[in-house]
Amino acid sequence: MSIILIYILTFFLALIFSLYGTPVAREAAIKFNIVDRPDGRLKNQAEPVPYLGGLAIYISFLLSLAITFNFSNEVLGLLLSGTIIVLLGLIDDFGVLSPKVKFLGQIIATLVLIKSGIMIDIIFFPEWFDVLLTFFWIIGITNAFNIIDVMDGLSAGIAAIATFILFIVALINGNPLIAVFTIALTGSLIGFLKYNFHPARIYMGDTGSMFIGFMISALAMIGKYTLFNKIGILVPLVILGIPVFDTLFVMYIRYRRGLSMFKGSNDHFALRLRRWRLSVRQTVLLSYFTGAVLGLCALLIIYLTDIHAALMLSILAISIFTAGFFLKKIDMTM
Repeated sequence: MSIILIYILTFFLALIFSLYGTPVAREAAIKFNIVDRPDGRLKNQAEPVPYLGGLAIYISFLLSLAITFNFSNEVLGLLLSGTIIVLLGLIDDFGVLSPKVKFLGQIIATLVLIKSGIMIDIIFFPEWFDVLLTFFWIIGITNAFNIIDVMDGLSAGIAAIATFILFIVALINGNPLIAVFTIALTGSLIGFLKYNFHPARIYMGDTGSMFIGFMISALAMIGKYTLFNKIGILVPLVILGIPVFDTLFVMYIRYRRGLSMFKGSNDHFALRLRRWRLSVRQTVLLSYFTGAVLGLCALLIIYLTDIHAALMLSILAISIFTAGFFLKKIDMTM
C-alpha cells in the first residue's frame, strides 16, 4: 500500500471511529454522571453536558494508528506518554487532582517522551538547554489547549486546523511518522466536532484538551522548519498562535488583577469577543479563520528568505499586539 493511501485510510478510519465512538462516550458519561454542570459564573450552558469526549478522541486516534501504522520505539514513546496524559486528564475530570499533581504527571509524561528520543534539538544550544526547552514547550502547549477550551468547538477546532497544517509540514519534510500521527488526530478531532460544535452535546474535558495539546506539542517539536531560513524555527509558534496568545494574554491579565493562574476567570479572548458583540458560533468561526490564516502564514514562512520571514513575523507580531490591546479594553465586569 502506498504511503498516500495509508494517510487517506488513517484519516477516514479515525473519522469513522470518532463519529461512532463519541456518542458512545456521551452515553457512558451520562450513565455514570460524569457531566459538567453550570455554575452561573464561567459555566453558563443551559444544562449539564457530559464529559469523556477526550476519551473518544484518544481511542479513535489509537485504533486508526493500530490498523495502518507500524509501531517503532518513537511511536511507542509518543503513545505511552500520550496515554499517561489521557489517564491524568481522566482522573482530573473527576475533580480529584490538584494543579501540583497534574503538573507532576505532565513532567513524567515529558520524561517518557525524552527517554524515547523525542525532544527539541537545536544544534547551537547545549543539550541541557534543549531538555529544559522541551519541558517548557510540552507543558506550556499541553496546558494552552486546556486553557482555550472555554467555548463549544473552540479547542478541538483549533487543534484540527493545527494538526492539518502540521500534516502538510510533515509531507514537505517527508516524515511519515509525523504525517500519520497528525492526520489521525485531524480525523479524530473532526469526528468529535460534529458533537462538540455549538450547541455542544459533549465536552472533551481535561482528558481531551491535555491529550491533544501534548500530542500536538510533541509532533510540532520534532518537525523541520529551517529548510530555507533560520527564522523558520519559530514556525510552530505561528501554527499554534491562538492557544499561545490566549495563554500569555490570560497570564498577563490575571497578573495585573492579582489573580492566580490556576483559578478560572473570564479573561480569555473568546469570552471577551463574546461579551463584545459576537455570538458563540461567530467567535468560534472567527477563531478557525484566524487559525487557518496563521497556518498558511507559517507554511509560507518556511519557504521565505530570512529577511522576508522576519518581515512577516514582524507583521504578525504587530497584529497580535494590536488584537491584545483591543481585547484588553473590553469591559468584562458587566
